[in-house]
Parts: sequence; C-alpha cells; structure tokens
Amino acid sequence: MTHEKMILAIVTTKGETVAGGAPIFLCQTNEEMVRIAANLEAILDGIAHELSEGLLIIVKH
Repeated sequence: MTHEKMILAIVTTKGETVAGGAPIFLCQTNEEMVRIAANLEAILDGIAHELSEGLLIIVKH
C-alpha cells in the first residue's frame, strides 16, 4: 500500500497544543525537535514543515 499526501508525524515542544491521529513526538528543546524531525524525514521518506514555533509536521507529498 502506498500512502500519498498525508501527515506522517508531529514533532513539538508544546504537547498541550496538539492532538490527532498521527504519532506525536514531544521534545524538551527546539534543538531536540529539529534533530528528531531530521531523523524522521529520513526514516519515513517525508518532508518536515514548520507550522509555528515549536511545531513541525512530517508529511508525505
């Protein structure tokens, strides 16, 4: 099965502001958030997008 155009993961430092069906990765610092997002991009073959300060999503286009 091939997934197209979907949110694969949420990476955030603000856990109280997110919910939903995608896996959520809570980070302590912005540096940790960026590192986790970069690893998830490679693992999931996705792209990270910053929606706001402290909130990144990994998407498949």
